[in-house]
Amino acid sequence: MYDSFWISLQRDKICGKGYITDMTEEQRQAVRCLKESLEKKEADTLDELLWETLTKFQGHPFYTAKELEFFYMIKGNEMFVTRKDKSITRASVMMAFHKVLELDRVVTGPKKLGTFGASYLYPVFCYLGVISQAV
Repeated sequence: MYDSFWISLQRDKICGKGYITDMTEEQRQAVRCLKESLEKKEADTLDELLWETLTKFQGHPFYTAKELEFFYMIKGNEMFVTRKDKSITRASVMMAFHKVLELDRVVTGPKKLGTFGASYLYPVFCYLGVISQAV
């Protein structure tokens, strides 16, 4: 199901909880832009900025709360996670994102997102700075 894309992933410098410490300049710029929009509360552009940022992090290693490594790939309006057979739809991602915004970006764990795929979305949102204070 996960064709050669998953096989060709390079696992560079992993540290801490397993995040790659080096981002590409394109990834850094996307995160910076997303964070600025979040701080300014520019609601009209946030959904699209989030999705664009997510596409730039395809293949990046992330870890669930139970420290299980996963990667994701986006095809159209679906996010395919290596540890799941089903995809997470863009609508589910946006539901989780809006829940984070509703909670003023302070989320204590994946269950608080209340959507399918939350255990994968939570660490991604933390890494991208969408969740500003994971308690």
